[in-house]
Amino acid sequence: MISKSFGLLLFVLGLIFTLYTGFDFVTKEKVVDFGSIEITKEKNKIENWSPLYGIGAMIIGGVLFISGNKKHFRDR
Repeated sequence: MISKSFGLLLFVLGLIFTLYTGFDFVTKEKVVDFGSIEITKEKNKIENWSPLYGIGAMIIGGVLFISGNKKHFRDR
């Protein structure tokens, strides 16, 4: 039962990673720090990953989901 739930969760996360292959975020960097004077700069960063990671997670999640179902019937 646990492997079946984990497989379904992994499949859904893999689907999300396949559809959304990255995200943007903003960081602040100090440019000048002179006593009480501080100058900061906002820098946009982009984090991207390959959709193959999501496809791999969906395959592993599907195998776990299917094999979790078969093990349950063998024990009976």
